[in-house]
Amino acid sequence: MITQLFVKAQLFTAAFKNDQRGVTAIEYAILGVCMSAIVLAVFGDGLTAALQSAVDAISQNILDADNVALTPEGSPL
Repeated sequence: MITQLFVKAQLFTAAFKNDQRGVTAIEYAILGVCMSAIVLAVFGDGLTAALQSAVDAISQNILDADNVALTPEGSPL
């Protein structure tokens, strides 16, 4: 009985050691972080300003759409 338990433990340990399923996901995560760091280093402030202006434009469009929806009969302010 103890021998069977030992053999099963050995087989499980060998299978666990050779399992490569999660390695690919970790490699892709590392590559993604490296690529985003390179993009940030190259474009720096220009990218930040472009993203901020895009967010501001989207926010303003949402506010404008909300104001039109709240006016009577859908007429602009």
